[in-house]
Amino acid sequence: MQTARPFRVLGIQQIAIGGADKAPLRKLWVDLLGLTPHGTYRSERENVDEDIVTAGAGPFKVEVDLMQPVDPEKKPRVHETPLNHVGLWVDDLPTAVQWLESQGLRFAPGGIRKGAAGHDICFVHPKGSEQFPYGGEGVLIELVQAPKEVIAAFETLAAAGH
Repeated sequence: MQTARPFRVLGIQQIAIGGADKAPLRKLWVDLLGLTPHGTYRSERENVDEDIVTAGAGPFKVEVDLMQPVDPEKKPRVHETPLNHVGLWVDDLPTAVQWLESQGLRFAPGGIRKGAAGHDICFVHPKGSEQFPYGGEGVLIELVQAPKEVIAAFETLAAAGH
């Protein structure tokens, strides 16, 4: 017999993305997508050298760990961790797609369309190409048009100085 769940999932706290080299990950997540550098973490024991970047503010802040192994021959192999996709709220999806594509970011076929939850979505291709040299660095990224209430919540937070 299943009882009521004694907890609630409130949102994304963190996603961790591994690569053989953090530089391409940083190009994508900081330079192209605009996340904010927050700090670094290095652990020989955990075989990880990571840049910590964030999106959002206050209770909406999400940490994105950009990881590379200290030694690619040792375990854990933080650069080989699979990840299906990461969904990101976007305040103006058509403008974002146009700008990112002009910066060389490759999108998966299908363009902007309705997603399973009814929001407009599109996907950043996991790999770059000759024409579009930047991709998701092995990660499929879903860009999701934020509904008005989500945009308003982020605007309220920003107006409050968070």
